Amino acid sequence: MTDTSKRSSLIGRNLLAGAEPDVAGDAGHEDHPPRVGFFTDTSVCIGCKACEVACKEWNAVPEDGLDFTGMSFDNTQGLSASTWRHVAFIEQNKPLGRAETGVDHGDVDVLALAARGSGTPVGEAAITPTSPASPSDAGQNGLRWLMSSDVCKHCTHAACLDVCPTGALFRTEFGTVVVQDDICNGCGYCVPACPYGVIDVRPEDGGAHKCTLCYDRLGAGQEPACAKACPTDSIQFGPLDELRERAAARVEELHRVGVEDARLYGHDPEDGVGGDGAFFLLLDEPEVYGLPPDPVVTTRDLPSMWRHAGAAALTLLGGVAAVFAAQTGVSGRRTGRRR
Repeated sequence: MTDTSKRSSLIGRNLLAGAEPDVAGDAGHEDHPPRVGFFTDTSVCIGCKACEVACKEWNAVPEDGLDFTGMSFDNTQGLSASTWRHVAFIEQNKPLGRAETGVDHGDVDVLALAARGSGTPVGEAAITPTSPASPSDAGQNGLRWLMSSDVCKHCTHAACLDVCPTGALFRTEFGTVVVQDDICNGCGYCVPACPYGVIDVRPEDGGAHKCTLCYDRLGAGQEPACAKACPTDSIQFGPLDELRERAAARVEELHRVGVEDARLYGHDPEDGVGGDGAFFLLLDEPEVYGLPPDPVVTTRDLPSMWRHAGAAALTLLGGVAAVFAAQTGVSGRRTGRRR
């Protein structure tokens, strides 16, 4: 696409919302690589937190507290400036998938099954502890764990980037959103702008921090540290279009084996944020995982708000001018009568 046609394609568009198939190109990157991202398949997450550890080690993210919350076995609670990957532990009083009490599973190689991850054959895919099944004949249900490794969504329309006054946040050639620590002034405007509550300011250094999708590793042709460390391939990295196709096939596979609650979250380019660069396969409603059910980029309505504000200002100025003119006319008539 030539520079002229590129500019003409942007004319009249609200770049804060709507379809945007080429985020890197619209950000000014020419001849850029395909947009990349994460597909997190929560159906095979075992809650090992290897992704959290790998993220901290590679990015030198400081320790964020080692105290149990009393609400879960999870000790990191959620994403923050010092937690760029967070594995949620969600306990539910629901049946376990194909679980039967009193059965000896001593001959099952759990580590071998885990290593196969999303490559587990269809016939064996429903025997994970996150797969629901019908209650037993005795009416007894089991506890199931929903585990999900959450991360910055690297939104197509990133409100944090839109509101940053210093340019510390920028769109990379890979379509991801990164914070430049040496430019961030810690104003915190990005914190309430994020519809997912991801980005935060770290009190120790006063700067905003979040996942960079290991931008330095991408530049060297490597996958992000969290995806590299995941033993079950729950976290999958690659070109976003390929991940979406793979995710759709995985949902169909789970539906075929009876996991009807499986659904994708954040994959749709037509949603309120233009689709996420990091999306998920969930086994329950998004709210169960602490995710907003219908996220909308918080800066979407800024153009119309400015238009309405401008119209209101012009109306106000017109009213003031009319009053001033009327008062001037009355004063002039009074002066004429006194003469």
